[in-house]
Amino acid sequence: MRRWDGWPLRVAATILAATTASSAAPTAVPTEVERDPTPASHYVVSTGEDQSADAQGYHSGCADGQAGRPGLRILLFGTQEKDGRIRPPGTTVASPAPRLTSDWPAHHAVGWMRGFTECGRANALLALGVNNKSDGGADPARAGAAWATLVGRVAAVAPAGRVVVAGALDGEPAWSDAGWARHWADAYVRGTPRTLIAAGSADGCPADASTVSCAHGWTVADVFHVSTGAATTVVALPQIYRTDGIQARQWAAISAWGVRSGAGPLRVVGALSQRAACRQQSGCGRTDNSADDARTQLTQALAADQATRTTVPLVSTDMDWPNPPPSP
Repeated sequence: MRRWDGWPLRVAATILAATTASSAAPTAVPTEVERDPTPASHYVVSTGEDQSADAQGYHSGCADGQAGRPGLRILLFGTQEKDGRIRPPGTTVASPAPRLTSDWPAHHAVGWMRGFTECGRANALLALGVNNKSDGGADPARAGAAWATLVGRVAAVAPAGRVVVAGALDGEPAWSDAGWARHWADAYVRGTPRTLIAAGSADGCPADASTVSCAHGWTVADVFHVSTGAATTVVALPQIYRTDGIQARQWAAISAWGVRSGAGPLRVVGALSQRAACRQQSGCGRTDNSADDARTQLTQALAADQATRTTVPLVSTDMDWPNPPPSP
């Protein structure tokens, strides 16, 4: 049985070691930080032409910096379309929501880093992400390569010692065929050595070894590939939204499949929740796990099998909508 090499463990340790750069506490830190230390991740939606990408990013990053929460966080920009533009998260190809230029996410991320470091003292692993919706007609190989280039551009200007930049893919079986997602992940890892955080779902996958079939024509092997198998630079941050724990058991079963197949367990670094986003809009229905519950469910599910048990504590981050979501 092949175990993780040292590299994924160092990634996890880097996330866990994201501590404040000064013993002096930042000013004006909200009191609720002490009760909820989980770093916020954001669905990023443009506020319009009245505010530039850099300025909007700065405002968001400054708020995160003032909150003083170190660790892993994701900026999810939505869907890549065939003309290279970006459609906001939570929308379909028919949405009237304005599309963004391919440079917009980079400018937003640079503004976020400037605001985060100027307004607080915490460190962050910042993952810039898109989803695998294929309805916009994007070629997956070109889209993955383009995102690798964008991540590299932002990483080149990241403030040393404060922010480490990675990529992210919100890969979900409901949004594309498995081949599209595989080609995207393969192109990304060929294009950059930067970490890819796989912040996806395992729609319809089994919670045991009874089958290898998932929903929408995907298999357990497909989910494993885009979450770990594509390269040693890919690590998993599974969506553990449901309060009944089924998603944690699905991901544990996928990790166990990796062990049985000889590929090794999933390189799981943490759990993704969406409680903040659920509180901002209705319709979550038992998918509003807290960050702590999501992490606990996944930790316990993986620990049920010695071969999939994590060797370092899992981290967590919680999604929100800093701006009103666009029309779908």
